[in-house]
Amino acid sequence: MRLVLFEPDIPQNAGTLMRLAAGLGVPLDLIEPCGFVLDDRKLRRAGMDYIDQLALVRHSSWAAYRALPQGGRLVLLTTRGAVPYTEFAFAPDDRIMVGRESAGVPDEVHAAADARLVIPLMPPARSLNVALSAAMVLGEALRQTAALPRPSPLPSP
Repeated sequence: MRLVLFEPDIPQNAGTLMRLAAGLGVPLDLIEPCGFVLDDRKLRRAGMDYIDQLALVRHSSWAAYRALPQGGRLVLLTTRGAVPYTEFAFAPDDRIMVGRESAGVPDEVHAAADARLVIPLMPPARSLNVALSAAMVLGEALRQTAALPRPSPLPSP
């Protein structure tokens, strides 16, 4: 399982997603360009010290990402998806992608996805924050594939 960020716009969301991936032990692919400087202090603040534990692979562009051999399915979270994420059967080698906060992903990326999932919402809501969306779907994917980290036992009093 991998989390893929496509050209993120907002450093706080990218930092939050990096913290999520590190905390869950999921590698993260970051497809640039970003809408901010990657070492931006807001990014570090949102990611806190978890960023140092992150398995991060940076890609200079969508073309560079596509040029590398990739395993598993590319699973895109999109408001244009037809399949609710709760009805999708995840696999351990899926790559879960979220798009830019401001514009999602271009049609070329949309077309390259093996699956397009949506988070069902009550009207008139159209979408959720990208970090919240990724957390919901990644949590379900890890649950389905029995890959959620096991908590450490609490010390005895």
